[in-house]
Amino acid sequence: MQTFPSTATRTNGAARSVAPVESPDFYDIDDLLTPEHKLVRSSIRHFVSREITPNIEEQAQKAEFPASIVPKFGQIGAFGPTIPVEYGGGGLDYISYGLMMQEIERGDSGMRSTVSVQSSLVMYPIWAFGSDEQKQKYLPRLAKGELLGCFGLTEANHGSNPGGMETSFVETSSAYILNGSKMWITNAPLADIAVVWAKNEQGKIRGLIVERGMEGFSTPEIHNKWSLRASITGELVFEDVRIPKENILPESGGLRSPLQCLDQARYGIAWGAIGVAMDCYETARRYALERMQFSKPIASFQLVQKKLAEMLTDITKAQLVCWRLGMLKNDNRATTAQISMAKRDNVAMALRVAREARQILGGMGIVGDFPIMRHLMNLESVVTYEGTHDIHLLILGAEITGIPAFK
Repeated sequence: MQTFPSTATRTNGAARSVAPVESPDFYDIDDLLTPEHKLVRSSIRHFVSREITPNIEEQAQKAEFPASIVPKFGQIGAFGPTIPVEYGGGGLDYISYGLMMQEIERGDSGMRSTVSVQSSLVMYPIWAFGSDEQKQKYLPRLAKGELLGCFGLTEANHGSNPGGMETSFVETSSAYILNGSKMWITNAPLADIAVVWAKNEQGKIRGLIVERGMEGFSTPEIHNKWSLRASITGELVFEDVRIPKENILPESGGLRSPLQCLDQARYGIAWGAIGVAMDCYETARRYALERMQFSKPIASFQLVQKKLAEMLTDITKAQLVCWRLGMLKNDNRATTAQISMAKRDNVAMALRVAREARQILGGMGIVGDFPIMRHLMNLESVVTYEGTHDIHLLILGAEITGIPAFK
């Protein structure tokens, strides 16, 4: 169990002390990590303790996105860590990427969403499907946090069925004309570029890079969220937007292309959910040891010990799943169904842990002095986006039976 220095956080503007960060590692999974993996984790953990934890409760209460953190994420190497170094990325493996997502989401799911979108849903498709000119133009600046990107797939009428999208474009002699809209788009209101998926005149899905400032392109913000309150979410609206022909992703084609991007993001979510569960578990464990009832700490009672034991068991299983999935990713052998299983079960696990932690804290579990309720509200979005809890069951069902149940 590793311990790092205490930091301070703020609740309603008042600083308070926070216990050291600890990592449950009941099966000595650290023995499976390289020194580089541990260095990456330590660097991101210190960054989160310094840049996210002190202010996240206040930002969530006020529904404020800390835009100043974007270039800081770039400086720490959180954007595009698996993208080759020649394009500004980190050139790291998928275990390192997963550990980054774990530590950032331990701080806040909304902060991890910002990083996931930039890395897996903006930089990855440009790297995987873009021209060399597009890679050189966009990837280094995205990696540094000089540009912020978003990913336009979901529509108001087409969530779990992205193939039914209505956003489309037509080709002219000199450009593409894009019309339609996208909904529930992380980073949209501040994004400098959007990787947008739309149908051409033949009904084939292609990826296009839309830049802020293009006439007819707007990004209204979505307000009144109870979840991911420190993340910024919006719409993408296209009204006869003229897209230069050099902005189409030349290697994109069909629904498989955006779904390949979603595999990247879902992998990061599987790791990030572990970070949330760790934070909730450690908060509950410390609280149980300090909270006195009937003249002894509540940690001495059987039902509290049961909750803590089940939390640790759940976290340990999730850690092992992610480590193995990361090794498969490193070998380019991880399947969509394997990633779906990890995303679905790890987020469900984190929700169970957060709810049990809230029970241990009693009434204190709902206030901003502790992170539990913020994590719980965030997870209610995480369990839905990048494929809902039930859709991932259907992905697994199709893998098991060979019979798709989507239609």
